[in-house]
Amino acid sequence: MGVDYSTLHDPNAEYTMRDLSAETMNVTRERGGGRDVEITDVQTTMVDGNFPWTLVRIYTDAGIVGTGEAYWGAGAPELIERMKPFLQGENPLDIDRLTEHLTQKMSGEGSIGGVTVTAISGIEIALHDLAGKILDLPAYQLMGGKYRDEVRVYCDCHTEEEADPIACAEEAERVVEDLGYDALKFDLDVPSGHEKDRANRHLREPEIAHKVSIVEAVTEAVGHRADVAFDCHWTFSGGSAKRLAAALEEYDVWWLEDPVPPENHDVQRDVTQSTSTPIAAGENVYRKHGQRRLIEEQAVDIIAPDMPKVGGMRETAKIADKADMYYMPVAMHNVSSPVATMASAHVGAAIPNSLAVEYHSYELGWWEDLVEEDVIEDGYIEVPEEPGLGVTLDMDAVSEHMIDGEELFD
Repeated sequence: MGVDYSTLHDPNAEYTMRDLSAETMNVTRERGGGRDVEITDVQTTMVDGNFPWTLVRIYTDAGIVGTGEAYWGAGAPELIERMKPFLQGENPLDIDRLTEHLTQKMSGEGSIGGVTVTAISGIEIALHDLAGKILDLPAYQLMGGKYRDEVRVYCDCHTEEEADPIACAEEAERVVEDLGYDALKFDLDVPSGHEKDRANRHLREPEIAHKVSIVEAVTEAVGHRADVAFDCHWTFSGGSAKRLAAALEEYDVWWLEDPVPPENHDVQRDVTQSTSTPIAAGENVYRKHGQRRLIEEQAVDIIAPDMPKVGGMRETAKIADKADMYYMPVAMHNVSSPVATMASAHVGAAIPNSLAVEYHSYELGWWEDLVEEDVIEDGYIEVPEEPGLGVTLDMDAVSEHMIDGEELFD
């Protein structure tokens, strides 16, 4: 038996934090035009993709349902269930107020960062899908309109021989020629055979030479047919990251991603400002507040928030707006199902400084089967004109790939 969270929410209780529910905010007046809609239920299910994707659905008394997705990982479904009483009876069109309402109500449970933010992100995305369906508008239109009809996708590439420069170069050639992508990413935090102690984050010269050989092989293989980024997954010390970035300056590197751990922005800034190799980071920093110093101090050349992790669609747009003040492009990290991938594309359409959206599932043969529509074509996502996100869950595919013990949506 799970916890009945509805019993924990007394609508008549006094709260010390800001309570932004409709009953305290005087926002219950009739709106007309089919906009008087109330949330009745919130449900989740987890799909066993190349990550455990948390899909979210919000139900209303009008029979209209919105679908979203929270960043993968343990705890998000439980937190979304915890927040359901704070949404029931609310009008789903008040996306900003409801997102802030959840942030306030969950402040004692970690809404500054971590999985609580990602749970709120999944709800926020579902609210955009729902609001678009109620208003008969695509989600990008709710965010102010679009700058582009299609959004570029970069393909995160892998091989069984991830440390072999030749194998990486061959896979890059295949992805460009056979799959049609003109933007790629490969991992650089791979074993070189020269490691002495990976725990200390220090790179020896033979390790740097090995990583340079991967970059050289891949960039020479694709030439100007594709841009190529390289991911370090927060692995190296500041000094080692600077030496690696310097060694890559002569190559056509789109960006070097997360070369140092994400907690210390001072080190991140030092690395970025030491080199002409473009540096990207941001996927492990939460909300606009967490991204602020990276942008204001120009601690990155490219900001890389993960939309269903950082706070949702509008939060990502706010981060992009801040980055645009510093003429900084946005490359959205993304390891999601087609639902949040399409939501990221709507954000990418609505912001001026969108560079690309990541695609991390090209080896998963059924990824696109999860929705009824086509998503990625020749390395780009055409932004839908249908209401909401413009994707429809294929419930048969969801059922087939659910994690054991999960239940299908009503």
